[in-house]
Parts: sequence; C-alpha cells; structure tokens
Amino acid sequence: MTGSEQLPYLLRVARGEIVDRPPVWMMRQAGRYMKVYRDLRDKHPSFRERSENADLAIEISLQPWHAFKPDGVIMFSDILTPLPGIGIPFDIVEKQGPVIPDPIRTQAQVDAMTPLEPDESLPFIRKILTTLRAEVGNAATVLGFVGAPWTLAAYAVEGKSSKNYAVIKKMAFSEPQILHQFLSKVADAIALYVCHQIECGAQIVQMFDSWAGELSPQDYETFALPYQQQVVRQVKAKHPDTPLILYISGSAGVLERMGASGVDIVSVDWTMDLKEARDRLGWDMKVQGNMDPGALFGSKDFIRDRILDTVRKGGGKGHIFNLGHGVLPGTPEDHVAHFFETAKNVHELLATA
Repeated sequence: MTGSEQLPYLLRVARGEIVDRPPVWMMRQAGRYMKVYRDLRDKHPSFRERSENADLAIEISLQPWHAFKPDGVIMFSDILTPLPGIGIPFDIVEKQGPVIPDPIRTQAQVDAMTPLEPDESLPFIRKILTTLRAEVGNAATVLGFVGAPWTLAAYAVEGKSSKNYAVIKKMAFSEPQILHQFLSKVADAIALYVCHQIECGAQIVQMFDSWAGELSPQDYETFALPYQQQVVRQVKAKHPDTPLILYISGSAGVLERMGASGVDIVSVDWTMDLKEARDRLGWDMKVQGNMDPGALFGSKDFIRDRILDTVRKGGGKGHIFNLGHGVLPGTPEDHVAHFFETAKNVHELLATA
C-alpha cells in the first residue's frame, strides 16, 4: 500500500485522486435527528456550551462517526464561534437562533474590532481537533468549519437571523465603505481561524457562506466573492496543500462565481442538477453534493435510487457525495444508516443496476 492509499478517501479525492467510489459525509451530520444528541442536549441545553466545551463538542462530533462511519468527521461548531474573539459578543437563544446584542452599524464599531488570537479566545478548538484526529486516525478525514465573511457580516449587522437582509443591504448600498472595511477585517480573522484549525489537525476546511445566495450576482461580486478570495489567498499562502470547500445555499445564480473564489471544491445545493453544475463549473473543479435532504424521508428504495442517480451525475471523479444542505431534524436514523451503507457500496450497486 502506498502512502497515498493509506490516506482517507475524502482527503484523497479532495486532492484530486481517483478512487473506486465517492467519499461520503453529511452536512449537519451531528444533531437533532439523532436520539443520542437530543439526550445530550437535554442535559446541556446551551448550544454554546455544547459547541465550546471541548469534551462535549468532541462527543457530539463523534456521535455520527460511531453510528455510521462516514468518510468525513466535521468538528461540531457554529459559524459565529469566532465573533467574540474580534469583539462581537453573541448568544444563541433556543427556538430563536443567534442574537447579537450590539449589532455593527457604525464606523466606530468597525474601528473598535480586535484582532483574533485563536488560542486565547478559542482555546477549545485545539483540543477538539487534535482529539478528533487521534480518534478517527486514517479511517476518516477531519473537517474544520468556518463561516464566510458575508454571512458573518450579515449576522453581525442584522443582529439576528433575517428573511430579507434589509439592514446589511442598506449599509451595502448607502454606506459601502463601512461594510467593505468590516468585511475585510472579518476576512482576515476567518483566514487566521482557518489556519489555526489546520494547524490543530483539520485536514480539509469547509467555508459556509450561507446567506450569499441572497445577493444578486453583481452584489455577490462586490460584497462576497472578494472576501472569500481574501480568505482563500491568505490560507493558501500558509497551507497550499489543504483543500478548501465553499458552500452556499441557493447558489444556482452564482455557481460559476463560486468557482472563482479559489477554493478546491464547490459544494452544490440540491436545487441544481449535479451534471449541469459540473458542466457550468468545468470538470476540473471538484464538487460536493447534492442529494435533497428531504429524500431521506422517502423509502429506502427511493433513497438508493437517488444516491445512484447523484453518483452517476457526479461523473466518477472529483466528486464528494453529500446532501445539498444539512440533514433535517426528524430524519429517521435508520434512513441515515441506509444512506451511508448504500453510498459506501455504490460501485457494486452501479455495476448491477
């Protein structure tokens, strides 16, 4: 066995190798659909405690690993986690979501931001990632997890989740100089955070720009893409061989622009045909995705057929199999188990289909 073959499937495909099946993991892999997670949540109702207490975050990250043996184990975290380290405190309120008590609205607030010192403000990250690497060894790839600048800015400026992003869009269109300075500072902090995760053991890092799909293409090019590129440029300068993934929900209108971000892999949501997405991106770009999470509520035969269809459209190389968004609460656990079992045997199923 060569050194490359000893590496986990997901890392090998992310680096451009061809293997006998697509590696498989799920976004929101740990969470409310698992009884073991709900039981732990009942004992520890604070989301921030669950994500920022290293022992709890490790346990939660490993729950789906113990249950399903996915090819990727992603650190249980939140995209807002680094914000207090740059001077933006937040809380997560049950059934309401993130709340930022002092939203960013002025130049003075942007000027008052502090540089991120990961080991000081995020001391739990090192223990989480080093432990996950030790636990899974080469049997799976450990993924890091960050939010992208536009999405973090949207939370910080709006002060909470939003349906129309009117506050940050008002800033973008009436005081763009403030927003650009803010986005650049956030991008610097995220790049530092990604590098820290890599240095702590993350083998791949996925960047979630969850709300960039709310932008028009021209505004994506102005307020999202340059800051994604800023993050990627700084990370690649230090860690050129660590693959980066970009995910955006509702990304059909900006797909090619995602490919221009500099990431190694574009994660495609389920609203696009995967072959069409690959045609649009160019087949040299690796992709991740993109089965509808709702398909996991279908019968096991239906799930199998959707997996086979998605893998066929993935084209046999440069494809990481995943959902097109996170696994949904209420998804039957045995259907998740069937998803992983089928995906891991997909080459045999395709041969007999």
